[in-house]
Amino acid sequence: MTAAPTLLDTALTLAAHGVPVLPLRAGKLPFGNCPACKHSVCGDRPNMKTPGPCACPQPCHGWAAATTDPHVLNSVAWKLAWRHAATLAYHPGGAGVTVVDLDDPAAVQWARATLPPTRTVTTTRGEHWIYRGTMPSSNAVRPGVDIKSLMQYARWLGSGAGVTAALPDAVRALAVKEPSTARRAPQTLTVPLRAHGGECPHRTPAYLDRGIAMAVQRITEARSAIHATVYRTFLAVLSTHGRCGCLTNGHVARLFTAAQAKGESVRHCTDAWTNALTTLGL
Repeated sequence: MTAAPTLLDTALTLAAHGVPVLPLRAGKLPFGNCPACKHSVCGDRPNMKTPGPCACPQPCHGWAAATTDPHVLNSVAWKLAWRHAATLAYHPGGAGVTVVDLDDPAAVQWARATLPPTRTVTTTRGEHWIYRGTMPSSNAVRPGVDIKSLMQYARWLGSGAGVTAALPDAVRALAVKEPSTARRAPQTLTVPLRAHGGECPHRTPAYLDRGIAMAVQRITEARSAIHATVYRTFLAVLSTHGRCGCLTNGHVARLFTAAQAKGESVRHCTDAWTNALTTLGL
């Protein structure tokens, strides 16, 4: 019988396909920095947020240690880490992808109603949705949802199923923070969009209705950061449907009504909508 592949075997296979990998210890955590790298006294690695000169041969600096070099993966310096590794991780940004980490069933339901389908990997508590393209990583962009891409690692749980879609604006919008001030004069609700016209080319009317319902629910259930929640929700809706002309005044009114029920003024709703339009170039 053929022996099951070890974590190192899997790592080498992934590396051969251009996926940077690293071992994780118990608790899904990277191995700690060696004494020479502890507290960043080494200056950190060249590819980190603050680029430095560190060339430590050990798997220090978490995600930044991920590599596709088989000589490094097989090196003596990494041997102890593989011996005590509990699981395997990879650097999504280094592989040219973004992982939308859905941590619970509610988050998965939201993604199915809001995001375009793509390659999906089942996790312990939810799913990883993998898109082609990179962006800044951001945690807790909404309840149960993290974005893992640049400067972050994700657990390797298999190749998943489905076709990897291009990274959509709806995912990029999740990491955008609300502007401090409106960029131009408020826009009235009677002219909510500069749509291109025509039917939504990628979804059915039922999909749009579900998306609006999920957006209303997100605003209604927000317990803090209401301004930011309203803006990011508007941005997500416009990212998905702002270019195809399928949004109506009725849809926008539902979103405004939900926001006002949480204490937002009509002026702030209009400003948030206008800012979202400007951000997306609509």
